[in-house]
Amino acid sequence: MTPAVTVIVPGYDVAAYAVEALDSLRAQTRTDWVAVLVDDASNDDTGKLFEAAAVTDQRFQVVHHREQRGLGAARNTGLDLVRTPFVGFLDADDRLTPRALELLVGTVDASGSDFALGAYVRLRPDSAGGYEAGSVQPWVAAATDPARVGATLADHPDASGNIVAWSKVSRVDLWRRTGLRFPVGKAYEDQVVAQHMYTRARAFDVIPDVVVEWRERADGSSITQHKSALPVLRDYLEALSGGIEVLDAAGEQRAAASRVRLIAGMDLPALVDIARDHPEPLYRRELGAFARTLAARADAAALPDSARIALAAAALW
Repeated sequence: MTPAVTVIVPGYDVAAYAVEALDSLRAQTRTDWVAVLVDDASNDDTGKLFEAAAVTDQRFQVVHHREQRGLGAARNTGLDLVRTPFVGFLDADDRLTPRALELLVGTVDASGSDFALGAYVRLRPDSAGGYEAGSVQPWVAAATDPARVGATLADHPDASGNIVAWSKVSRVDLWRRTGLRFPVGKAYEDQVVAQHMYTRARAFDVIPDVVVEWRERADGSSITQHKSALPVLRDYLEALSGGIEVLDAAGEQRAAASRVRLIAGMDLPALVDIARDHPEPLYRRELGAFARTLAARADAAALPDSARIALAAAALW
């Protein structure tokens, strides 16, 4: 069987979760896939688990980085090895739902669109020491429900709220003809790339089904759980601002406005809560500068009370 899609699976010190990620690939209802497993110089058994998977299933190919280069570089390593018409991503601590590739590849293959995006849920620690999948959050549903074929940002600007690499399958041609790559050495490296995908694609498809379960690690080691660190905050704000700038440059003002509303309503309040008691004054100053820029773009009448309060508080720093 000729493979249709390559799934790029980067991993760094994720031995505790990698088996579940790989099992979720093996459980796919669509079986014409291959996977590039990129071990980003892990210190634990991640690389050994990847190698063991490749021994028992020839669909797995393993690459080892000699030194840690980060998630963006690991994804780029995988992109260089893709030989299939379609490509997707799965972080090695997350899980695909069984029909993910069937739905994502199937709709793009049938429609001729450049990529498809699907819904996702969080995997959160439960009281028994395991993980439990949550429900689809409102901002995810706004981007992925209802189903659409051949959409653009002009008719579906809220799609821009789906900014994660691993909820999508795309034509490799989109990456080749646009020269898209992931930023290296940055956290939140997929946010700007996602906006480039929306603005450069001829069309995209939308799937309301959950395709990925995204893990919030119990030990707090996920990068999204480190927003109190000043370097992470800087990467986060750079990614948020950069995504809006991409939309603006492409003339997608409705999508840019949608991103501003979502960031002000969801991202900013949580950061303000962190900043209030943060020991580093520079954290508040940098967040305040970002908030003032965001406030200048925001339509206050369209914002929820929590967003207006957060903007007002952060703008004073």
